[in-house]
Amino acid sequence: MKLTLGFSPCPNDTFIFEAMVHGRIDTEGLDFDWFLADVGELNSRAVEGSVDITKLSYYAYALAAHHYLILDSGSALGRGNGPLVVSKRRIWPDELNEALIAIPGENTTANLLFTIFWPEARRKREYLFSDIPEAILTGEVDAGVIIHETRFTYQAMGLLRVADTGEEWEKLTGGLPLPLGGIAVSRRLDHDTAKKVNRCVRRSIEYAFANPGHSAAFVAENARETEASVTAEHIRLYVNSYSLSLGEEGREAVERLLALARQRKLTGSLPDTIFLY
Repeated sequence: MKLTLGFSPCPNDTFIFEAMVHGRIDTEGLDFDWFLADVGELNSRAVEGSVDITKLSYYAYALAAHHYLILDSGSALGRGNGPLVVSKRRIWPDELNEALIAIPGENTTANLLFTIFWPEARRKREYLFSDIPEAILTGEVDAGVIIHETRFTYQAMGLLRVADTGEEWEKLTGGLPLPLGGIAVSRRLDHDTAKKVNRCVRRSIEYAFANPGHSAAFVAENARETEASVTAEHIRLYVNSYSLSLGEEGREAVERLLALARQRKLTGSLPDTIFLY
């Protein structure tokens, strides 16, 4: 059975899926027609419901929930992993309301978190995540919300941290891990096939952890940042025990984030079931 699969070229995703798409694990008869796309494109496709299995931001999931269920495996979730707000000149958090802010996509969790914590900061401009530092440095925008590899390289570019959305999240929630993105499976698929997909994702992660050298070339050729130490740090931060299984705490964190989005009237109601069990 062939299924469409979309994920990003970021190191955490390519590390997770390398074994699954290159036949290194038992896929239980499933075959994958896979593609790479920026998180913004993945989110847009998810809202359309056009892909069988997709990486997506948890904010986008709230808009695509009628199409998808969240897999137990594959999520980017943790502590100390929040998108950062950065600037070229010193800006204090209470000055962000008047600033022009670069965001890595309207439906990204980064934008959701920024909106939750700075609801009055409405002047925003969308960029490809990797273009945000340059937009700040050239003065196109006053500040930006950075994710992925840029989170590890902004200081070397001469940018200053204004705020850490992860720290704000942990203060707000009493220390829950921050859910950034997950893997979702189409509700069109029957339950047995969806469970096979989840087992494949987990098996692929376990293989990657056990054989990190096997994924190295695939990760490197797709990464925006070529420095090996940055790539390794990226994977360590975003691929962890919650990636193997959300567990009860992970599901609680996802539900809390989506509930906050509804309370702020940023999303509508969700289906009764959002997780694949």
